[in-house]
Amino acid sequence: MGEPRPPEGGGVGTVETELTGVTEGPQRSLGLGAAIALVIGNVVGTGIFLLPASLAAFGTVSIVAMGLVTLGAIAMAIVFGRLGARIPAGGGPYAYARNAFGEFVGFWNAWSFWLTAWIGNAAIAVAWVGYVQYFAQQVFGLNWTGTTAAIVIALVGLWIPAVVNLMGPKNMAAFQLVTTVLKFAPLLFVSLVGLFFIQGGNFGPFNATEGNVVAAISLAGAVALFIYSGVESVSIAAEKIKDPMRNIGRASVIGVLACAVLYMLSTVAVMGTVPYAELVKSSAPFADAINNMFGGTGGGIAMAACAIFSGIGALNGWTMLVAEMPKAAAQDGMFPPLFARESPRGAPIPGILIGTVLTSGMLLVAYSSENAFNTIVLLASFTTVIPYFFSACAQLFWLVTGERQVNRGRLGRDLVISVVALLFAFWMAYGSGPEAVLGGTLMLLVGVPVYIWVKAKRGEYGPLV
Repeated sequence: MGEPRPPEGGGVGTVETELTGVTEGPQRSLGLGAAIALVIGNVVGTGIFLLPASLAAFGTVSIVAMGLVTLGAIAMAIVFGRLGARIPAGGGPYAYARNAFGEFVGFWNAWSFWLTAWIGNAAIAVAWVGYVQYFAQQVFGLNWTGTTAAIVIALVGLWIPAVVNLMGPKNMAAFQLVTTVLKFAPLLFVSLVGLFFIQGGNFGPFNATEGNVVAAISLAGAVALFIYSGVESVSIAAEKIKDPMRNIGRASVIGVLACAVLYMLSTVAVMGTVPYAELVKSSAPFADAINNMFGGTGGGIAMAACAIFSGIGALNGWTMLVAEMPKAAAQDGMFPPLFARESPRGAPIPGILIGTVLTSGMLLVAYSSENAFNTIVLLASFTTVIPYFFSACAQLFWLVTGERQVNRGRLGRDLVISVVALLFAFWMAYGSGPEAVLGGTLMLLVGVPVYIWVKAKRGEYGPLV
């Protein structure tokens, strides 16, 4: 067992030592409840509200894929919890990779997650638009269809959370808690009650693709991975979490387990209550499921309202993460210093604004493709697994080398979980598909000139020692 060392990077000024914990201050405004709400709020976005329709295109084999992805997500949550206790610094995967493998790997993780955050926000907004359109049509008789209307609605959905985040983390946390409660309860209702309305004839073929079962599972898994994006939320916001050495792990695991139960039950319930041919074309599958269960349109309208709240809550939390990751990297000189600036209320204003502008641009790209949601989701899934891969590697590195404190009583278990998380990241990268891998790789390579520019501006040549 090696000697404990102070973490390098990601807000290291707040960290005393690995054993004594971190300095508490006014910036640590999020307790365990708020931390769990952050995880659930970010993980349970509008993705789940559109996912059953997206997965139906692959057939019921997608349920198997969801189960495997769920196991991988739980393994990643445990890994983030262990790393968060070992290195309770802001930045999450960025801080872990930099601490274990050096500054450039840390930078690339920060860059990859930053891409994931603002690309993923575009996917959340696309899914959110379908329920806004459904609600407007059913309640007010407004026909807000067409690409232009969809883009305008999505932009409104993006900039409302941006304004909330600009008001500071306390307001963001209160908003997140309210939206989490409003969406989790009705989703749980569909997950449980819907099971009593399932009809076997509604399920589609086991493999609805033209490829083999393994390929179908991999592709469906890559789509399903998007709904678990956010597992790392608490580790990234570690500088705002009270008692991070305990609460990062607890919030990550509790949040993911709650979401896993919700996801599996709700997907099965929707697939079993909406006929297959109808489901694959649906833009509001949960609303259709409620209507099929109870008749009429009242239940569907209520579910659409929940989806709208859910999307705003997810965008609220992810807008914070869009700014928090580059802020932590900028504090270590790995991102342009502009991203480190904060308002008197603690809001990283440049990061929030730049991220939201980029997401707005991604929407235009999304709506120019044939399937806006799946196109963005697969790209975001690929960029997601890069930080996951290096985080699993960092945990494995500390366990094998003993350069940080290791609990030998659970060493074997931690090794197995780390390997599972590592294999999960490999599988998800493969399942993203060649177009997403190519596009994601090119976007990752764009970060290298940025790294060079940042180093040159600081007068640094070669890696930091």
